Amino acid sequence: MIRVLVADDQSLIRAGLVTLFTAAPGFEITGEAADGRQAVELATHTAPDVILMDIRMPILDGIAATRELLAAPHGNRPQVIVFTTFDLDEYVYAALAAGASGFLLKSTPAQRIITAVQAVVAGDMLLSPTVTRRLIEAYAHQHRTRAIAGPRMADLTPRETEVLRLIGNGLTNAQIAQHLVMSEATAKTHVKRIMGKLGLSSRAQAVVAAYESGLITPSLPVDHRHA
Repeated sequence: MIRVLVADDQSLIRAGLVTLFTAAPGFEITGEAADGRQAVELATHTAPDVILMDIRMPILDGIAATRELLAAPHGNRPQVIVFTTFDLDEYVYAALAAGASGFLLKSTPAQRIITAVQAVVAGDMLLSPTVTRRLIEAYAHQHRTRAIAGPRMADLTPRETEVLRLIGNGLTNAQIAQHLVMSEATAKTHVKRIMGKLGLSSRAQAVVAAYESGLITPSLPVDHRHA
């Protein structure tokens, strides 16, 4: 059973999502939040697996709520999916940098929303390589992640650095394994170690880190011939 929390200041959006997941087998709604502060409080008490998080909400916006939830030192951290009207929005970039697992447009078809939630619970990134590059390249040159630059990147082994570069290029664990001629389980272990060393909470955040650290240069073509 996948537990979902809906956070949006528009009651019609919340009602639609609640109806969608209530009717879908294998899902449970843990609550509805009309602002970011409610989202944090409800998530703390109900421990959802996934939060569909609007960005522009009163009291506490979705970015600040995401950052607060994913920075918590205790308990299970939920997967956060940013639910937005705009597909190229610096607010979305900021949410990904804060640790969100990906984003969906509010115009996304119902079945795609369900599939997306299942994907992030399974540990997959919710952004296609094309959308990831377009979003991050638009803002990466304006940002530098101080917590990741320098000592933390230096903690990575050469192999882990290469794996991070491939994550940044949008490759899945299976594609990384094929590219580097290793088992998928080994690739998954490398990804887990990278996340731990860099203090990252989502695969999308690892993509942001790869760009912001300079490991990937924005606007260069990505070679997927080995994927």
